[in-house]
Amino acid sequence: MAQLIPITSEALQATIRRLLPSQRGFGEDLQASNVITPIINVTPTAEGSQLPVDLARAFSFGSITEFESANNTVTIANTPGFYRVFGTLVQLASAPNSIAEFTLTNGIATKHIWKTVDQSGTDADHFALSFDIDVFLDTGITLQATTSSFEVRLSGCSWQTADRYGNTNNPAGFTFE
Repeated sequence: MAQLIPITSEALQATIRRLLPSQRGFGEDLQASNVITPIINVTPTAEGSQLPVDLARAFSFGSITEFESANNTVTIANTPGFYRVFGTLVQLASAPNSIAEFTLTNGIATKHIWKTVDQSGTDADHFALSFDIDVFLDTGITLQATTSSFEVRLSGCSWQTADRYGNTNNPAGFTFE
């Protein structure tokens, strides 16, 4: 026969009040039972987030958006959420004071989140550099890639890995069985 035992821990009751605001003022003490009740947590499946994060960040044909910047500014994303941006910066020839950068802008101010500047301008400057960055965009924020020369190219792809609330997007075409 099950027994109900009152729990008089203020710390536990405070936690219940904090986590379950609708129970505030419920007025009864917590109780424990000597009956073992199995609990099966299906929350990740119900949320559609059971795919491990490293797999959920995988690129897929239907998820990615390609971009390339060569002597221009391109918008990579402007929808609120979390984005993975992956690709390569290639400097094709000497381009003194050339710039390659990723920026966040709200239309008034701009913040640089990744930037390179070629200051030497010698032929030894030919190089390639890969990047793999994660960015969060709030409402009204735009992620852009800019290069200041045809000799400098930012090429890559991006995809929204989660919405603005952190709900993970699975790669396009992936379904759980």
